Amino acid sequence: MIKHSLSEKLHIVSQVNKGKPIKRLSKDLHIREGMILEWVRKYALYGEAGLHKQPNIRATPDFREEVVRLIMEKHLPLLQVVLQYGVSRSALESWVRLVKVNGYAALHQQKKCGRPSKSMGRPKKHVPETELEKLQAENTRLRAENALLKKVKALVEEREARERKSGQQPSKD
Repeated sequence: MIKHSLSEKLHIVSQVNKGKPIKRLSKDLHIREGMILEWVRKYALYGEAGLHKQPNIRATPDFREEVVRLIMEKHLPLLQVVLQYGVSRSALESWVRLVKVNGYAALHQQKKCGRPSKSMGRPKKHVPETELEKLQAENTRLRAENALLKKVKALVEEREARERKSGQQPSKD
């Protein structure tokens, strides 16, 4: 969604008030007709202040239910409720959709916002409980130790072979 500046909105509203069709402006500027109509109505109701970006409000579940009931039960137009209550159109549309799918109770459910917290500590060690798990853990540890010793032996042999090639005596480390 593109953000439009106050000057852009004022220019578009003035063109509509001068008689230019909303449909033509919508097509030329690639802005939805409903958005332009909303700006025109806000300007008519509140003047230039109606076109300023509204601060985000934290709507309570009861408030959400009240405005959704106006649309669903009293069949008020969405735009009228948006203008009357100062709620964003997209938020109101999502609340209505939520109620249609899950009922009014869904508006009262708290949802977590944001990314879940990440554990910064070390992962907890799994403590083997049964005898079998203990033996398997020991077996894994011994295999890792054996593999390490084999690598060390291979490196020592490789170093000794290089020293023999160059004619030096191997060190007794």
